[in-house]
Amino acid sequence: MPPPLKPAIIYSDNNDLKAAQLVRLFHQAPWAMDRTIEDAKEMLCHTDLTVCAWDRDVLVGFGRVLTDFVYRATIWDVIVDQAYQKQGIGAEIVQRILHHPRLQKVELFWLCTRRPGFYEKLGFTSREQTGMVWDRSKQARLE
Repeated sequence: MPPPLKPAIIYSDNNDLKAAQLVRLFHQAPWAMDRTIEDAKEMLCHTDLTVCAWDRDVLVGFGRVLTDFVYRATIWDVIVDQAYQKQGIGAEIVQRILHHPRLQKVELFWLCTRRPGFYEKLGFTSREQTGMVWDRSKQARLE
């Protein structure tokens, strides 16, 4: 019996996804389980660039960018369907972002992650810099 064929993954950056497809992916990740379709729709409206991975008409991977297209870009929400992980899809999404024609002038790409090892393999490094976060949910408790 021949081994099962790997799915032919197609990548696109034309924002041809529905928020419900994205939320299905988000609900697989602990960091995004509470995201709603309404919020995902709004987020997509304010995102500068997306890269999607598709297995036919099923969204299996996603990443997005906020940027000024010259100096800085921030990569957010790189996620791959659990059934498709360990196939290089996440790495391909990041590479397509880093080399996207619309981002060729960007000097520095930033990202926040709890999985630095994955991104270090793609050439990202940690720098001695101060980062700060303002958390709306924590502010409500302080008031």
